[in-house]
Amino acid sequence: MFKVTPNPPDTDSVSPYESPDSKKLNDAAERALDHHFPPAEPKPSKRNGQLFSVCPGINTEALLANASEDLLSISAIAADLADDVDGSRRSIVLALSRMADGVHLLVERALDHLNEPEIAAILARKQSRVG
Repeated sequence: MFKVTPNPPDTDSVSPYESPDSKKLNDAAERALDHHFPPAEPKPSKRNGQLFSVCPGINTEALLANASEDLLSISAIAADLADDVDGSRRSIVLALSRMADGVHLLVERALDHLNEPEIAAILARKQSRVG
C-alpha cells in the first residue's frame, strides 16, 4: 500500500523543561509575556453572604447625605402608616417614626461637623490612606 505522507521523524520524548537552560528560557518568556500582555486584574472577591455593599470610593459626606435622605423617607412612611392603624400598633409605628427622626438629627449633626476644618482634615487623611 502506498502512503501519501511520510512517517514523522523520530523524536525524543524528553520534556523541554528538563534541562536547566530550557527552564530559564521559559521563565524569560513568561516575564516577556507578562510585560507586554499584563494579566487581567483579579475579579473582586465575592461578598461572603452580603446582599448589599457600599462602593469603597464614596466620600463620607455623600454617605451621610444619603443616610439622611433615607431616614427622612423611613420617618415619612412610618408617619403615613400610623394613620392607618389603631391601638398599640399605632404607638409602635409612631415610635419608629420618632426613632428615625432622632437618627436623622444625628446624621445631620455629623454632616455639620464635616464642614469644620479639623474634622474635614482628619477625614481627608483617612480617605487618602484608604484610596
